[in-house]
Amino acid sequence: MLIAAFVVAAVSLIPLGYVLAQTVATGWDQAYALIVRPRVGELLRHTAALVATTVTGSVLIGVAAAWLVERTDLPLRRLWAVLFAMPLAIPAFVTSYGWVSLYPSIEGLSGATLITTFAYFPFVYLPVAAVLRRLDPALEESARSLGHSSARVLVRVVLPQLRTAVLGGALLVGLHLLAEYGALQMIRYSTFTTAIMEQHESTFNGAAATMLATVLVSLCLLLLTLDVLLRGRGRYSRLGSGAARPAPRTRLGRAGPLALLASAVVCGAAIGVPFVSVGRWLVLGGGDLWTAPELLPALLSTLILGLYAAALTTAVALPVAWLAVRHRGWGSTLMERCTYLASAMPGIVVALAFVTVAIRYARPIYQSTLLIVVAYALLFLPRAMVSLRAGIEQAPPELEEAAKALGSSPLRLFGRVTLPLIAPALAAGAALVFMAVVTELTATLLLAPTGTRTLATQFWSFSSEIDYAAAAPYAMLMIVLSLPVSWFLLVQSHRMAGR
Repeated sequence: MLIAAFVVAAVSLIPLGYVLAQTVATGWDQAYALIVRPRVGELLRHTAALVATTVTGSVLIGVAAAWLVERTDLPLRRLWAVLFAMPLAIPAFVTSYGWVSLYPSIEGLSGATLITTFAYFPFVYLPVAAVLRRLDPALEESARSLGHSSARVLVRVVLPQLRTAVLGGALLVGLHLLAEYGALQMIRYSTFTTAIMEQHESTFNGAAATMLATVLVSLCLLLLTLDVLLRGRGRYSRLGSGAARPAPRTRLGRAGPLALLASAVVCGAAIGVPFVSVGRWLVLGGGDLWTAPELLPALLSTLILGLYAAALTTAVALPVAWLAVRHRGWGSTLMERCTYLASAMPGIVVALAFVTVAIRYARPIYQSTLLIVVAYALLFLPRAMVSLRAGIEQAPPELEEAAKALGSSPLRLFGRVTLPLIAPALAAGAALVFMAVVTELTATLLLAPTGTRTLATQFWSFSSEIDYAAAAPYAMLMIVLSLPVSWFLLVQSHRMAGR
């Protein structure tokens, strides 16, 4: 486990090594001049403001939605559970495409926050909902028997047990925002990622782009540090099944209609707008849109790359997550944090790092499927890590210790005790990675083998030309591919709760 985790952490540092090497090659004087420019300050304000507003909005909506579905008598709870998870099936740049198509004037921080919040809040909703289902209601009942009000029980008993899920989801949202390009480029909201892309595509100014990537990596390190400080070292697993009944539901009463209205507004903004926009362009384009010769090859390429990347990413995430939970220390924490670095960089920086390394040291894999799949694994490792870490933390270590005492070998113990306990987390992590690959754009443009086109790259090609009708079939196929995975994630979250 230690050797495997070390290798994964070392490979994860390749993009960072590329950025540092390019920085040294630029020269310290020129690097300093490029970093202290007024433009960098403007991008820093834009990026920080977007991360702060979107993470806050995602946490508020995600926790509230999970509470309404899992702990209240909200009508049609099962339907709302599915609808709240569905935005995961819609790529952020397709959500942006939908809003821009219907409201071309949307722009600025408010527009960027609106689009990204409704695109990313399920990253908080799903883990929080899963944890709420697993909480032992006896703890809350004990607090009430001691005279605590419902509000005090929520603050003192329930919310502390949601810390891992909330922080994990918030970290995913923050890292995705640092690397988001397509959704923000459509509404012309400048961040470090969009600026780096512009430098590479228009002026080919590698030094300026590298310095911007250096600042972006620093922001990533700041997010990871905050996550470590806020997470703490508390225990979140329990021995035994707890109370053999679900927690009592809170009656909404007169607040019921308001809760229904709020749920409808959230789902309408996150799901309704993209679907209406895509459907409108499909109708306007007619049946000929589905006969495009590039459609089927793009679909097949997307499926193959997604399955390969999902398998590899979950396999390499397992040893790192295991050590981070079961053998806590500065070494395991450092290796875990390394896996988040590449995902915080824009896909184009990760892609350029792999292109450079492949050309110089591994030419046979240049322009190969292996290279792009490894890049996907680094970019989306946090998706698998968050799911696996939550699953391992809730797997009681006492069961493994009992198996060891009965003479089980490490391999047998893992297969018969540990793997069944973390299987839902493994499946959820793989599904999240598959969905990410289906919608990945920038790294695919640079690393895909010659002639390979995916649904995302074809969609971007047409939408960049303002040919929204031709782009609509690719958007719909991405959604159709992601919908079953979203459903699977919802089912797995129920299984994690033992239901």
